[in-house]
Amino acid sequence: MIKPAYFFVILLLALTRPAVAQQQTRLNTGWEFVRQDLGGVWEAVRPVTAGNPESVPLWEPVSLPHCFNARDAADPDVNYYQGPGWYRTQLSITNPYANGRTLLHFEGAGQKTRVFIYTTEVGSHVGGYDEWTVDITQAVADFQKTDAFKTQFKGKVPLSIRCDNSRDLEMMPSDLSDFNVYGGLYRYLNLRYEPAVSLERLAAKAEVDPAGKLGLLTLKGVFREPLPAGSAQVSVRLLDSRGQLVAKSQASITIKSGELDLGSFKVKTPRRWSPEHPDLYTVEVVVTAADQRFEQTEKVGFRNIEFVEHGPFLLNGQRLLLRGTHRHEDHAGVAAAMTEPQIRQEMRLMKSMGVNFIRLGHYQQSRIVLNLCDSLGIVVWEEIPWCRGGLGGEVYQAQGRRMLTNMVQQHYNHPAVIIWGLGNENDWPGDFPEFDKEKIRTYMKSLNDLAHQLDPARYTAIRRCDFCKDIPDVYSPSIWAGWYRGIYTDYKQVTEQEFKSVKRFLHVEWGGDSHAGRHSENPDNALAKITHGQGADERAGDASLFGGSARVSKDGDWSESYLCNLVDWHLKEQETMPWLSGTAYWPFKDFSTPVRPDNPIPYMNQKGVVERDFTPKEAFYVFQSYWTTAPMVHIYGHSWPVRWGAAGEQKMVKVYSNAAEVELFVNGKSQGVKKRDSQDFPAAGLRWLVQLNEGENTFLAVARQGKTTVQDQITQRYQTAQWGKPAKLILTKTGEANGLATIEVKLLDAQGVPCLDAVNWVRFGLVGDGVLLDDLGTSSGSRKVQAYNGRAIIRVLTNKLHSVASVASEGMETVFLSL
Repeated sequence: MIKPAYFFVILLLALTRPAVAQQQTRLNTGWEFVRQDLGGVWEAVRPVTAGNPESVPLWEPVSLPHCFNARDAADPDVNYYQGPGWYRTQLSITNPYANGRTLLHFEGAGQKTRVFIYTTEVGSHVGGYDEWTVDITQAVADFQKTDAFKTQFKGKVPLSIRCDNSRDLEMMPSDLSDFNVYGGLYRYLNLRYEPAVSLERLAAKAEVDPAGKLGLLTLKGVFREPLPAGSAQVSVRLLDSRGQLVAKSQASITIKSGELDLGSFKVKTPRRWSPEHPDLYTVEVVVTAADQRFEQTEKVGFRNIEFVEHGPFLLNGQRLLLRGTHRHEDHAGVAAAMTEPQIRQEMRLMKSMGVNFIRLGHYQQSRIVLNLCDSLGIVVWEEIPWCRGGLGGEVYQAQGRRMLTNMVQQHYNHPAVIIWGLGNENDWPGDFPEFDKEKIRTYMKSLNDLAHQLDPARYTAIRRCDFCKDIPDVYSPSIWAGWYRGIYTDYKQVTEQEFKSVKRFLHVEWGGDSHAGRHSENPDNALAKITHGQGADERAGDASLFGGSARVSKDGDWSESYLCNLVDWHLKEQETMPWLSGTAYWPFKDFSTPVRPDNPIPYMNQKGVVERDFTPKEAFYVFQSYWTTAPMVHIYGHSWPVRWGAAGEQKMVKVYSNAAEVELFVNGKSQGVKKRDSQDFPAAGLRWLVQLNEGENTFLAVARQGKTTVQDQITQRYQTAQWGKPAKLILTKTGEANGLATIEVKLLDAQGVPCLDAVNWVRFGLVGDGVLLDDLGTSSGSRKVQAYNGRAIIRVLTNKLHSVASVASEGMETVFLSL
């Protein structure tokens, strides 16, 4: 039992202690959605009476994040939806602060958004990729006084949100872009309670000299308006990566508009941030006013960056070869609405491939991505979505300036960010009747000046706009050796020429498409058609699969085998270019695009080294073999069930590994030990010519690095029978687990011999009680797809009931399979 005196002390402490820190809740559940426009917000909130239960339109329950285009972005038969959609829910508002604020914090919504409390519009935003906040405090207070609050909504507050991704020439990004301009609440939406005095923005600038002897942390803040009169107590603590207190301060400041100094600290020999050691310090800021307490915590990193003029990139005074890739906000089954666990899985997969650099293309991305880049040690180029199309009018240009400002201010504290990107392929006309290079240059200069004004410490960059390459700090030209132009052995020569033409050079976007599961015994055949010395720049029409000059992107086989050779050559050459700052492969993962309907998976850009569902392609392991240190080994061909050739013919078996030596066993017999040499192309010398048995063959690779041994094993069949033109289809079920059946079609010639190089289009169908798992944008998740080595698979959710699957291909009889 508490004695009266103690009870009085506890009560006194409770009354005098500032209120708890602000609260935030993700609004993930309890939503309804309709993919069309309404006559007005009243249609989202009007009551449905007992005598008149009809409600048009019909709403569907959804959870956030949610994208309009979760499936139709990869539907082979339709254009993806571009238009308005509505979301609605009801909120229980219990703000703990007297005179506090109730806010809706959007981490991103596409592309134009309007927000309503009951029938009152409380905010709007244009731009699908930056964060923004709507203050709903007064609208909630007003609605809580109405009869509708008490009767119709039973004490809850109706929230309705209209998102719109309609085509609009006066908006960024252009609809000519090689990615979908998605719609919806595809990033997290948060309900926040804040005290009357709070920070809208906290800028933490962490600097250190190249030698790492002295660090300086400078803090500035902006109070959220409208501002109450008076002063506030601001206390700051700086903790190192082990949680130890490094410095602290406390001051009283007058509450006023604009950016205010909140303190600065000198830190002797700070632990420096790098990809190998991404040490992060924690900044804790507490603002106390009128017995209410606001807290904000930020992570910062001390690092020194320098792009040497006509030279490499230095991090903390030492050369760092930037080994990079790209990320689009896109995933199978959800499109842009990736959850935090999915984003974490993706970024960790990149890190496991050996990535230390990423370009976020072509728009500012979720804070979750930036936080992971900080903690995993991945250096970042982030850019605004001024992508293709030319230059619009003042509304268009104002959006670009606004998005650049938001991007820099919102991601200013992230040590991973080294470059602010100003644009991409701005030499690509089409959206406007006028294409004026001087006007584009003038606007580019204004963006460059604005970026340096907002953040003098970081670099600016653009990719592929040669008539503007002198404006930003860093320039990346178009170099697609071996894909859109030239052959991949031209890569080093072309790159060195481009390097000499600019002050600071960084090569982003290189690579090629590959149809997952398609392999080739002679992948480089298409190179014989290419005219040597034609350059390596991408030009108008090069992405087309029809017409124009010979190029691998049109005339190649789109096999994983060719992509591995292309990647292998690029990586081995990059090791011999001491002046190179770095590169970024385009992209990490296959993604949906409206401008590629004729690709082997319709509407998919297939240049990723993993599929749209995270399934690694073979090229993933080529990167690992060059970029990682943890011992790994991978035999080429895990998704290649049947090889082919003549009886007794020697076939090349390639192994990708970062180990010093590898021994290969075929059918239990050693084929000898090979030592790794990165300059011995292909596969860094880890290749063997062996005779395969007709039928099944087993392969075992044993890699040794010092006392560490790792191994990999696969089984492949070898076919010597020759085949003719595909003449018939067979459809079989190859497996079933947990109600998920896998079905496979094979293309055979008239004698029943599998056609292992067939690339015919096939179309799957299903009737009955099951569900065909299509529109996923993967080689095994599309109902219309090109065959890979005379086969294709898809999966069916059977629901443990009866269905009939079908597969059709032009010129052959449709076949059926009962499930």
